[in-house]
Order: sequence, then C-alpha cells, then structure tokens
Amino acid sequence: MTQQGVRWTADQVLALAPDASSRAAGSRLGTAGPWSQTGSSGEGTVWGLCRGSGSTPYRTVVDVEEAGGPASRCSCPSRKFPCKHALGLLLLWAGEDGAVARGQAPDWAEQWIEGRRQRTRQKRTADDAHTSATSDPEAARRRAERRAGRITSGATELEQRLTDLLRGGLATAEQTGYGLWEETAARMVDAQAPGLAARVRELGALPSSGSGWPVRMLEECALLHLLDQGWLHRERLPEALASTVRSRVGLPGSPGTPSARDRWLVLAQYDTSDGRLITRRIWLYGTESGRTALLLSYGAAGRAPELALPVGLAFEAEVSAYPGAGQLRVALGEEFTPPAPTALRPEGVTTAHAAALYGEALRADPWLDSFPVTLGPVVPTPYEESWQLADADGGTALPLTVTEGSRPGPWRLAALSGGVPVTVFGECGHRGFTPLTAWPQSAGEAVALC
Repeated sequence: MTQQGVRWTADQVLALAPDASSRAAGSRLGTAGPWSQTGSSGEGTVWGLCRGSGSTPYRTVVDVEEAGGPASRCSCPSRKFPCKHALGLLLLWAGEDGAVARGQAPDWAEQWIEGRRQRTRQKRTADDAHTSATSDPEAARRRAERRAGRITSGATELEQRLTDLLRGGLATAEQTGYGLWEETAARMVDAQAPGLAARVRELGALPSSGSGWPVRMLEECALLHLLDQGWLHRERLPEALASTVRSRVGLPGSPGTPSARDRWLVLAQYDTSDGRLITRRIWLYGTESGRTALLLSYGAAGRAPELALPVGLAFEAEVSAYPGAGQLRVALGEEFTPPAPTALRPEGVTTAHAAALYGEALRADPWLDSFPVTLGPVVPTPYEESWQLADADGGTALPLTVTEGSRPGPWRLAALSGGVPVTVFGECGHRGFTPLTAWPQSAGEAVALC
C-alpha cells in the first residue's frame, strides 16, 4: 500500500521489467513460497529474503516512493534493473492484504535506504552548485560556432548526395546497396549532426523494405532535403521553428526554467533500441492543464534506463519544456508527491479530431512521425488484414499500425474491449494509430498495451 492507501496492480509492477524474460521470472517469484522475513515501512520501503539456488538467500529491498519510480537493491548477481527478485517482491507486496506486513526494516535494508537518501542529498547539492556556477560565454559562443560550421559542411555534402541520387534515379539506390549510405551517415556523425546521421541510415534501409519502397524513399528524401535547407537557412526561420530544426539535426537543447506544476498521470512507457542505445519514452498527462508531455531517458544496450514510471500512476511535479515549435519533450523537475495509483484518466476525442491534431502538429514540425492523442469512446474492429479503431457513434475510424516483435497491442485491446467501447491512448501517425494504453469505458484500471 502507498501512503495514499491505493494498491498497485500486477501490470504496473511488471511494467518495470527491463525485458520479457525478467517479466516472466519475476511473475514466478510473486508468491510467498520463496520469501521470508518480508516487511514494509510506512515510508514506501519493502524488503525480504528470497531463496535461490545457493545456501544464502538474496537480500532484496525496494524504495517504492523513490522520485522517478521505484529504486531497488538486491544481493543477486543480476545486472538487470530491476532484477527478477525485486519484481517478485513488488508483486507479493501488491497482492493480497497481509502478504507483506508492516514492520521495522532490518539493518541491511536500513543501511541501503539511508545511504541512498544521503546520495540523493549530495546530488542535489552538486546540481545546485553546478547551476550557480558561471561559464565563459565567449568560449561557449566559439564552440557553438565551430560546431555549426561542421554541421553546415555536413548538410551541404548531404544535399549533393541527394542531388546525385535523384539525378541518377531511385533505382540506383537498390544497386549501390547500404554501404554508401552508411558511409554518408558516418560523415554526418563526423560533422556532429547525429540527427542527420540517423535519418540517412533510415533512408539507406528503404530499398530493401518491401514493395512500394520508391514512394517511401522519395518522401524521406524530401523530408531530409527540407531539414537540410532549414539548417542552411535557419537565420530566416521563426525562432521556434529554428529551434526545432536545431533539435532535428542533433544539437542538444536545454530545458527552460520549471514552468508547469501539475498532477501528472503516466499514460504510457515503452523502450526502443538501435543496438547501441535504449531509449525510454514516458508520456504524461497534466490532469489540471490537459497538457501532454514526453519524458525521454536513455540506457546503454542491454541495460534499461533508470527512470521508470508504470502506467496508471500519478504524481505532482514541476516540468521544464524544451525549446522548439510543437515540441512536447520536458525535463522532470522537483517532485512534490510520490507516484501512486489513481483512477484519473484523460478525456478522449473522435478519430477525425485525432487526425486533425496530427495535421496541426505537422505544421509546427514537418519531421514529426506521430502525435500523442487519446481516442474515446472507440471500438476495435477487424479491418482488411489488420484492425481499426472506430468511433462508437458510427463516425470515422483510424487503422491500427502493424505491431512489431512481441507487442500484444491490437489483440489485448480487442480482448479488453470485447466489442464494448473503450478509451485508448496512443500515437497517431501517417501509417495509422499505435495503441499504447486503454481504459474500460465505465470504470477500471489502465491497461498497458506495449
């Protein structure tokens, strides 16, 4: 139980798992059988001993109310975070009443708790000192000018590469293969334009992406050309659009001062990987402002990012917006309440309204792949060889994107609905709607679909 007296669900606990195997292993440990000396404090800490293959049980402790999501420590050798023992302990804690009794933390758990709190205080002190320290503005200006010059050289070279491609015809892209595009991407990395490099790699993969690839490649060439021209003529752009261009080519932006304090509902959390870096996207909804915001965090390949906020939790905090036209990304500031389950949910719009919102967002950011929106009430229905979400009143519908890997999105959504209208949060893009979270129409907890 949290301080608010609301119990977590198993889905909210398992959403913390770094991968499917950890989710399955943690589920098997979510019963009282392997556990002993479990307990919880009134301050959101849970601990216990878990029997393993060795003679000494593993010591596991979790701080449920840690800012940015639960933090844990386990004596097992796993390098995953959280490990299967921490997941199992949380499942046990979130289960039946009395499964984890209130009590006094043992010395080993208390030492970790106190050490973590001390490190948190030290980090805040260091951050404050770093913020107050002044840098040399002239040196910063010179560094920015040198990098801008390198990016300009890279964008000019890329424009020539696109010109050669279109002059020779798109069919040449299939003949030359991926190597030339990878070489071009490497040149963009050397030019300190990682955003351009990423789009070049995506462009190079299109000739082998199935039927219709020339159309998709022409679209991506146009968007890449538009981004190049935006950078090369950025001084002519409105400041907000120029900030978006800088962000899209890969220049790091800094969030502004905290400007929005709200009670934030966690709408969705999911990870993507490019083989080198894991990117975690957490969508938030301001229950007072009606604003949707995006938190991004990163982890090295094979290790999930530390920031974890399961779907259905809500917390009060300040956020700082990143610059750019139509940009939804924010940085998490001071948190005033710990994340806790809630019955709050966002209001849904029609599918036609959702498409209009995506169109408006494209005006501000032409390179936007998708836009977050909540649909409802809608009904998932079969559509050709896939699915669509249709307005419950018989209006328009949006096709669902084809899920990749093991995402159960459409099937789990159809099972949750059972033909009855639901509210669905997801991302609306030019290839359709990707469902991420759903709520039963009348009442019920949020169900993660990714």
